[in-house]
Amino acid sequence: MNRLPGFLFRAVSFERGRLRILDQTQLPHRVAYLYPTRAVDVAAIIKRLAVRGAPAIGVAAAYGMAVEAGRLPDRSLVKGLEQAAGTLIAARPTAVNLKWAVVRVMRSVDAGRRAVAKEARLIEKEEIERSLAMARHGAKLLPKNAQVLTICNTGALAGPGMGTALGVVFRAHMDGKRPHVYACETRPLLQGSMLTTLELQRAKIPVTLIADSAATGVIDRCDLVLVGADRIAANGDTANKVGTRMLATLARTARKPFYVVAPSSTFDAATRTGKQIVVEERDGEEVRAFAGCRAAPARTVVFNPAFDVTPARFITGFITDRGILTPPFRRSIARV
Repeated sequence: MNRLPGFLFRAVSFERGRLRILDQTQLPHRVAYLYPTRAVDVAAIIKRLAVRGAPAIGVAAAYGMAVEAGRLPDRSLVKGLEQAAGTLIAARPTAVNLKWAVVRVMRSVDAGRRAVAKEARLIEKEEIERSLAMARHGAKLLPKNAQVLTICNTGALAGPGMGTALGVVFRAHMDGKRPHVYACETRPLLQGSMLTTLELQRAKIPVTLIADSAATGVIDRCDLVLVGADRIAANGDTANKVGTRMLATLARTARKPFYVVAPSSTFDAATRTGKQIVVEERDGEEVRAFAGCRAAPARTVVFNPAFDVTPARFITGFITDRGILTPPFRRSIARV
């Protein structure tokens, strides 16, 4: 971790058996931490988006298993962790890293609670290494003074280490390429305006905040689009924050490269196409109101998907820890 620049947040940490999670719902106004002591607490934190971003969710869930193991008696360790695993996996069904991390930790249960904590720490360490590799591979694609369009938040708040899509921007900045980012605000919860702008300003990277619908007005100024992912099917169809498919369609029309930045842990070989991806739908009140202010009549019917699925044919390539994947994606993804 000593290779990471000081401007990065650390969203999740586990020291001496104590789990600490940065409460992202308090940002950018206040830096506050949560200290969950049970898996059910971690699941609630994940569900209300106090920690978010597929890789970060996976690490948080792994440590949720570790704190649960620390409190369970020996006689009920396996059964208790099986119940905890189900609770954590159900917290956010679309993000594949969550299930991947929990299932991986469960494989170590027979070796005892220390093995559970050790496996969780290893998952975090590997995700940090993956983030550094993605950033290194992706930064090579950015020209000097690159104009980058992105949505949601994909920095260190969303993934251990450098994050995903913003990690590429961080690396390009550190390499002296002087990138500039157009950040979509990302309705309805404004992760772009509240989190992405904060991370970029901390890194001293120029950022211009735009309404999501203003992307059509800036796409011609941009060199490429960079986004993250919550689940990538075997054929390359990609689930990510709602609005991502809009940017992919826009980039395709404008003939701009559209790259998905994701670690190998976000690829789901068991999901053949995007049609099999379960898209989480969230409470309509997130759209009807915001920060306590009424934005629509109370009985307004709302469709509030947390994600959408971008067809593989709209994607130029995947920037991964194992290199850049190009079409045909079934073949290149199968190698990963």
